[in-house]
Amino acid sequence: MQSIKVADYLNHRPVTFTVEMRIESAVEKLLQSAQSGGPVVDSNKRVVGFLSEQDCLRKMLEATYQNESHSVVGDVMSANPVCVSPNDSIVQIADKMTVNKPKVYPVVDDEGCLMGVISRANVLLAIDKHLHDAYTSGHRYV
Repeated sequence: MQSIKVADYLNHRPVTFTVEMRIESAVEKLLQSAQSGGPVVDSNKRVVGFLSEQDCLRKMLEATYQNESHSVVGDVMSANPVCVSPNDSIVQIADKMTVNKPKVYPVVDDEGCLMGVISRANVLLAIDKHLHDAYTSGHRYV
């Protein structure tokens, strides 16, 4: 199972944000994507942060109390997000996801440029597929 790689299951077209994007626009984009968060990238597609539903909820709630919002993604994003390599094992990522908070990890190349994201659902799919394939191939010869 260590041979199953992130590259085989990552989402190549994740929702992304920029540091300057207004938080209201980011929330709309996030809601339309059905993702729980997404990477914040610079003009070279390098990952500079991560914006989660929780980050947005906190800021939008604050805006309701003040009856206004002037925030941008850079004000609320998590800087220095945990990123993974496309060559990482799905099992390693599954272990991280059972302990750490992120539900979605940016997948970056050696230069830190975004290749996609891997979510808990992607990891579950990979493990389920592997177990199902192992089960059916193991029982084929019985």
